[in-house]
Amino acid sequence: MDGLFDPPAPAGSVTTGSLSSPPPASAPLAVRMRPQSLDEIVGQEHLLGAGSPLRRLISGSGAASVMLYGPPGTGKTTMAGLISKATGGRFEALSALSAGVKEVRAVIDVARRRLVDGQQTVLFIDEVHRFSKTQQDALLDAVENRIVLLVAATTENPSFSVVAPLLSRSLVLQLRPLGSEDIRAVLGRAIDDPRGLGGRVRVADEALDHLVAVAGGDARRALTALEASADAALRHDHQPVSDLDGPEPDPDDDPGISESGVGESDAGEHTPDVGPPTIAVADVEAAIDRAAVRYDRDGDQHYDVTSAFIKSIRGSDVDAALHYLARMIVAGEDPRFIARRLMIHASEDVGMADPTALQTAVAAAQVVALVGMPEARLALTQATIHLATAPKSGAVVSAIGAAVSDVEAGKSGTVPAHLRDGHYAGAKDLGNAIGYRYPHNDPDGVLAQQYAPDELVGTDYYQPTDHGFEREIGARLGRLRSIVRAGAGRLRGR
Repeated sequence: MDGLFDPPAPAGSVTTGSLSSPPPASAPLAVRMRPQSLDEIVGQEHLLGAGSPLRRLISGSGAASVMLYGPPGTGKTTMAGLISKATGGRFEALSALSAGVKEVRAVIDVARRRLVDGQQTVLFIDEVHRFSKTQQDALLDAVENRIVLLVAATTENPSFSVVAPLLSRSLVLQLRPLGSEDIRAVLGRAIDDPRGLGGRVRVADEALDHLVAVAGGDARRALTALEASADAALRHDHQPVSDLDGPEPDPDDDPGISESGVGESDAGEHTPDVGPPTIAVADVEAAIDRAAVRYDRDGDQHYDVTSAFIKSIRGSDVDAALHYLARMIVAGEDPRFIARRLMIHASEDVGMADPTALQTAVAAAQVVALVGMPEARLALTQATIHLATAPKSGAVVSAIGAAVSDVEAGKSGTVPAHLRDGHYAGAKDLGNAIGYRYPHNDPDGVLAQQYAPDELVGTDYYQPTDHGFEREIGARLGRLRSIVRAGAGRLRGR
């Protein structure tokens, strides 16, 4: 299953009943911690606001078929279960990976018979984008006539994978990846809640940070990693793993244990209460076979790694730049932050030595916004390689710095009269726009004309290097300046 906290369904399985039924104690932690009410859902505030269609559905005050579109572990199946609970209907689940038209029609037939008795059926279809057009068409009549209340989940944009008639009969709601604080809240609840670990383990701050980072916005992945880490910590503490979900030991069952929890042979000695075992970073690393990256997004490591990343690009060491990029990605750095740094660097350190560098950086930022992680890391990588291997120039920074310094020093001057706006009544009487020469009327597109204020004529702000494309710009710029400024003296002498 692809919704929040769901284990994979067996091939060909059809689930009947209600997702809101309490799971057994032997169920995986991710299943036991499935939200049982609207208040337990974390994230997706944009869909759960007061009066929103999804909130009305989950609270039982609305009835509509829904397409839930979003990455794994963000709440799709959980919301389907809550909708089923709210409507009081029966829950049927099909997986598009295994069900065919026959299975779809069988569920619809059962739903039709139930409707005669006044009972609604909620049909949940996971990975609906994998249904063929024929399978999707088989749903149309049942959805339109509300024989079933369809809740379909997909990790792909339904606009490209679901037939238009089915889309038009459904609300399409996009779920977003859970943020770091959302994942932290999910983990905190699982650690303390009796349905989860019930306080039988503690989690060190660094270990919790690592669990949040490896989750990648997927609550199910976070809980699975937490459960495996708790198992590792309990084994390290030499406690039976079954103690995780079992009752607390009764002192009366063992004559060697007093009511204080201290062995009677040691009753005269003070034994400190060590409390539950603590999950350390090493436990998380051992459980999920992934090393923790020492990277604090709000601390020194964040700034140090970011600084090293930019300086490696500036220094044209593509391999070092890729190393620091990987450290940021693995640590869960916001990809939008990385994209912003690349866009800044494209102008700051490459500039006109390779004018396409900024285009690549902006394109990478668009991929981050439109596609998201993990796929967007390819675009970030491409931009990093482009910028690191591009010829470098700081001329853009120097040019705007020199111009700003002059302005701040009071070197503003009056805009030459022939460049002023002449589109309003009376402008010509003031001498505005008189004598302006239109460059496109010249065969070369460049002509002698004063553009700068009088006191700044002849000031050169932009000094191109001889690196990359700026070598061509430098040769051309000298000719442009000589042509443009040829008539500046005559204009100033008026």
